[in-house]
Amino acid sequence: MKKKNVIIGIFVILPSIIAIAIFVYGFISWTVRVSFSNWNSFSKLLRGVYKFVGFRNYERLFQDTRFQTDLWNTLFFTIFFLFGAISLGILMAILIDKGLKGSKFFQNIFLFPMAISFVVTGTVWSWIFAPGTLPANPQGLNLLFQKLGLDNFMWGWYTSTYSLGKFNVALIAVIIAAVWQLAGYTMAMYLAGLRGIPNDIIEAAKVDGASEWKIFWKIKMPLLKPITLSALIILGHISLKIFDLVFAMTGSGPNFVTDVPAIYMFELTFRSNRYAMGSAIAIIMLLFVAIVIIPYLVSSMRGEK
Repeated sequence: MKKKNVIIGIFVILPSIIAIAIFVYGFISWTVRVSFSNWNSFSKLLRGVYKFVGFRNYERLFQDTRFQTDLWNTLFFTIFFLFGAISLGILMAILIDKGLKGSKFFQNIFLFPMAISFVVTGTVWSWIFAPGTLPANPQGLNLLFQKLGLDNFMWGWYTSTYSLGKFNVALIAVIIAAVWQLAGYTMAMYLAGLRGIPNDIIEAAKVDGASEWKIFWKIKMPLLKPITLSALIILGHISLKIFDLVFAMTGSGPNFVTDVPAIYMFELTFRSNRYAMGSAIAIIMLLFVAIVIIPYLVSSMRGEK
């Protein structure tokens, strides 16, 4: 009977295994192969003309000024996005956990962005940050600043080409939209963690004379380390492969100030038919995500033993 159940179980999961093998690992293998070729048209594929060129596509990418800009944009976006989403998430979780009046209402408000797709978020925030024609015809927030007499606060937002070193200030608008989208998700994770901390520990600390600040930093935050790690992993892999939010909100922007590798890959592959270069970018993005996720998976598996 046990052997029969094992056989039935294998047949139940077999379609999923086959689908994953083909549509995940099979396509990844194909993408790797294409990235090492000179394939740039379907006619070459059909005629078998394309050939192996080694790491030439990767060399060209890292010499490409646009791709270099994309890497810097991804780095700065990831840093500020993680800091903003986690900091705001912790703050909201603490306020709601205190059980203040109206906390249930605000909990639902904070969670609402999670129900919206990145495309919708990007579209709405593109209206909010639309700079208009300055100074004569401002739009979005710039129009609000003008009405309030705060003309000095008006600027180009995601159309600005000003940069601080390698940091394009146009990314600020995209970062704000991304933090708004996922801060509620981070809040939910921390709120679950805070409510899972035994009250006995908190009460014992209060009896010993610990202040709220010390209780938070010395007791709660150490116990919330697994939540923080999970948030960093989840948000980190989202930021490294971000596409839909940026594409819907700003696109590449003037002088590629808001460009990211996923947008460049999309344009190379589906607009320029440079499949080999697009595949190379896809593999680089996959490696970035793997660098973030694999150590977490390894540590999790070791912890379960």
